[in-house]
Amino acid sequence: MMNLGIMVRGLSANTVAQKLIQFWEHDAGTLKVWRASSNFVYAFEHNQVPYFLRFSFEQDNSIEQIKAELEFMHYLQSNKFPCVSPIPSISGELIETIETQHGTYIAVVFSAANGTNLDSETITENQMEEWGKSLASLHCLSRNFEPVSERRKSWLDKVEFMENVFQKHPQEQEALQELSTVSSWLQSLPTTSDVHGLIHYDFELDNMFYKENEDHSFIIIDFDDAMYHWYALDIVSALDDFIDNDNLHSDLLVQSFLNGYGSVSAIENDVVNQFKQFQRYAKLYKFARLLSSLDYGEINEKPPWLDELRGKLIRVSDELRKSFQKSIN
Repeated sequence: MMNLGIMVRGLSANTVAQKLIQFWEHDAGTLKVWRASSNFVYAFEHNQVPYFLRFSFEQDNSIEQIKAELEFMHYLQSNKFPCVSPIPSISGELIETIETQHGTYIAVVFSAANGTNLDSETITENQMEEWGKSLASLHCLSRNFEPVSERRKSWLDKVEFMENVFQKHPQEQEALQELSTVSSWLQSLPTTSDVHGLIHYDFELDNMFYKENEDHSFIIIDFDDAMYHWYALDIVSALDDFIDNDNLHSDLLVQSFLNGYGSVSAIENDVVNQFKQFQRYAKLYKFARLLSSLDYGEINEKPPWLDELRGKLIRVSDELRKSFQKSIN
């Protein structure tokens, strides 16, 4: 989740998106907001074919990190892994920028993914198995990936980010203590290529489009959270809606996912036992991002959606904070 102040400015009258879309061929009048979370994403059409404009503020991303993201996606595609494609601008560039009075916005355009989003309430065991196979296939390719230029950030960079956020909020001592505990545990883990590499870190159903009866059932979008971490974290974050549900059906779905994953890449028993620890890391990272998002200062003209979104983020933050207090106590 981006800083709410940046979100308000970036969405204001769609001014930034209207300027950025001029770099790409597009059908007039088709540009519209699709979603805004870690990035701004707008849908549009060119010759009635759908595309997506994604842009971010320089504070939240960098050209070097986006280049590293696109290089990884190109590598995956060259190895027949199904993900969306970046689309060159009119001038042939994959990345375009504009300067505003607030700073620089960085944009890319992607092809649309064919297929449908599945729902956690209706997904079948067979679909869960295919989902697990897809993630395992990505991890197998990641093991052999070596970037030519810039590398994506690592878990250590994210720990540094979290420390900086928590230190700006001295009342969050439980989170800082939890981070110290989890970081120490992570440092004790092996970092060999069979367990550690470049992960997607948002391999959830929202970022996957399902196509039945094809060799690769899922087409993947949104690699902007990719980082060097343990593959187990990718599994845990993907299954976030299903783990700890105290529901027999959810347990069956999780096992189907793991069966699918294991049919492509081995899962050691100790990795499954580590899922709880990786969940603790994921909660900390989410909490830090939420605190950073809520630290936006004064907004002169508040859009009607701001208070509702702010309230939702505060409620989620409060729940996460309670989990840190339980871990310590």
